[in-house]
Amino acid sequence: MRQTLRLHPDSSCSAVTNVEVEIARPQTRSLALAYVVTGRISDVAMPAVSVATRMDELWRHTCFEAFVAAGVAYYEFNFAPSRHWAAYRFSSYRTDMRVATEIGPPHITVERSPERYTLQASLDLDQLLLSRDATFRLGLSAVIEEKSGRRSYWALAHPSGKADFHNSDCFTLELSETYQS
Repeated sequence: MRQTLRLHPDSSCSAVTNVEVEIARPQTRSLALAYVVTGRISDVAMPAVSVATRMDELWRHTCFEAFVAAGVAYYEFNFAPSRHWAAYRFSSYRTDMRVATEIGPPHITVERSPERYTLQASLDLDQLLLSRDATFRLGLSAVIEEKSGRRSYWALAHPSGKADFHNSDCFTLELSETYQS
């Protein structure tokens, strides 16, 4: 399933024309995401690819995010072009933020050409401490930093006001446990 992320109305981005995410569930409790960015990729600020390591504050630069929610509790996953990653859990909207130590490292790969950038991330959702509901709500987003330092915010949906990927209005995609691509 392919979804297009929308540019926040208060953002602008001259380097990127489109951000899409391909979502797959290769197994019942797994999630595979491929973020595909098109535009002038050389104008996007991206760190060099390195060893995949857990790191905080990835959202301050180019970063791809996924929010997985069941009820009011949710997880936030961050994936950087460097292959650094982060996982956090929240009991409700921006409440009780904790590093999600129960989550193993995602498998991250990147591909780059002058007009296209792809970051693929695979997650094992088996250890999520959410209720065992059959349906998850998914929020997908991206922060794109241009070499000029300007950042733009992309998501499936945006609440009114400033960009806020944690807002449940952004968690617009429902995936059942039985959905498989």
